[in-house]
Amino acid sequence: MKRIILLSAMIAGLFLSQNISYAQKQCGIVAHRGFWNCEEAGYAKNSIAALRCAQEHGFWGSEFDVNMTEDGVLIVYHDSDVKGKKIEKHPYSEFKDFKIKNGEVIPTIDMFLEQGKKYPETMLVYELKPHSCDEVEDRFVEITIEKLKEHGLLDPSRVMFISFSIHICEVLAQKLPEFTVQFLGSSKSPEQLAEKGINGVDYNHGVYKTHKKWYKQARKNGMSVNAWTVNDEKDMKKMLKMGVDMLTTDNPLGARGLMEKSKINELK
Repeated sequence: MKRIILLSAMIAGLFLSQNISYAQKQCGIVAHRGFWNCEEAGYAKNSIAALRCAQEHGFWGSEFDVNMTEDGVLIVYHDSDVKGKKIEKHPYSEFKDFKIKNGEVIPTIDMFLEQGKKYPETMLVYELKPHSCDEVEDRFVEITIEKLKEHGLLDPSRVMFISFSIHICEVLAQKLPEFTVQFLGSSKSPEQLAEKGINGVDYNHGVYKTHKKWYKQARKNGMSVNAWTVNDEKDMKKMLKMGVDMLTTDNPLGARGLMEKSKINELK
């Protein structure tokens, strides 16, 4: 069973590789919106093919974005609207035939989880997109939990949650305290999140530069630490040197190559 790796704030010792001192020797690669940036996936973000490619390449995790339609259907799609139609304000019937870049229809969560459960070793990094109000977000969380149960995936070794909505993060932390829940925004410090029972952070890599104490705060509070979306090798080196548990990237093969050169174990 796969487990989220939580590393202590007091990591003893540093090691030198490629003229860089790293604070840890292991990290998980999260393919951002799946491993979409390849021919096999048809360069289609949030596609089932992108998820399958991330699984087949053995990356630690595959991230995907979920929105909810007016009639409570969860679809895997990044933006809050499709061709100008607000997803939250229209029924699924108005989106079911829309094709994404590789010719797939927009996946429903059922389609996506069917593929997800085929590879137990791949962490499903489930992003719940913000919705219009707390009541709608509560419904979104409830349906998410129902769907994960239906597919046998309500398991913290198989799924973790991320969101820009602080309300969604709080509700998930209350309902599923055994799961990793990471806040994506930069409006709350790790200490403020820990006070709300949220056990992880997933800041944009630039936030760690602006708020230099936040990484240590997160470690002090026993939180998992992720960084998005880290595509440039220079930024990857900085995040790995800092000691993140997970690196979310559109360039997972590049991250793998860098970690191999730097003798950092890639978690799988």
